[in-house]
Amino acid sequence: MPYQCIVCVKQVPDTANVTGDAMKADGTVNRGALPAVFNPDDLHALEAALAVRDEHGGSVTAITMGPLGATEVLRECLYRGADRVALVSDRRAAASDTLATSYILAQAVRTVGNFDIVFCGRQAIDGDTAQVGPQMAEKLGLPQITYFEQFIDLSDHQARVRRNVGNGWEVLDVRLPVLVTTLDTANRPRPASARRVMRAKRARAAAEIDREVDAAMKQATDSERQAEKDARVGALRDHGLLIEQYDLDDIHADLKWCGIAGSPTRVHRVQSIVLTKEGFKAVEPTEEGVREMIHELIVDHTLG
Repeated sequence: MPYQCIVCVKQVPDTANVTGDAMKADGTVNRGALPAVFNPDDLHALEAALAVRDEHGGSVTAITMGPLGATEVLRECLYRGADRVALVSDRRAAASDTLATSYILAQAVRTVGNFDIVFCGRQAIDGDTAQVGPQMAEKLGLPQITYFEQFIDLSDHQARVRRNVGNGWEVLDVRLPVLVTTLDTANRPRPASARRVMRAKRARAAAEIDREVDAAMKQATDSERQAEKDARVGALRDHGLLIEQYDLDDIHADLKWCGIAGSPTRVHRVQSIVLTKEGFKAVEPTEEGVREMIHELIVDHTLG
């Protein structure tokens, strides 16, 4: 039996490279100073969805919310095997916290429609809250399984799922549709396919076409530029390479639940902790060595 899967993915700043240069004076992170990457846990969510499609049939649709540059992660999804991708981009969604983000993504999932399983990564490395997936499930009225590792069985719209609870596993039975948040221990993401890269590297959203045509035809008239845009968008659509693009109106979002208006969370400060002490002290693996180490930790108030 085929299953329709939706995967929520995110482009995030590479937080492994947060240094003093990437911090603003107000203590927040300057995202523009960091390279953008595919959120790691979301790669495992994508792989889990692709594995379901490969074994049972169906389709995989990837959705991301963000600025126009977030189409890069959608092309990456196409390179790895996604059948359909969609971007939710709207200035009115800026500064959305997890509550607003989960509402917008839930509306996007409803707009895409026809789904059996919604996959999310466990959490994003830029916030580490692990809240968006569970909040989406609540808004969509779906059962949720967090810390997903494996489908033990998937048949007749019933799933038996193994989830990792840290010091062991739980096996749960659930009736579809369901939302799962995926761990990095669930699988090993497949690499991009060279054949798919050659085909999908031309995939564009309409707004990207607008930007490219405006830059290339600065001396043309408005009507000439519009004709070129329409021609390019039509060609991409005919070849299945047009990235779907939604704003908040397209997904019928209530603006009071989006952006700053829908975000009760306020980040006071983000700090970059830099360890400046050089060198190290070896601790002998003896009772006396451990006793001395504990004494030093108590003296400098690390312990006690």
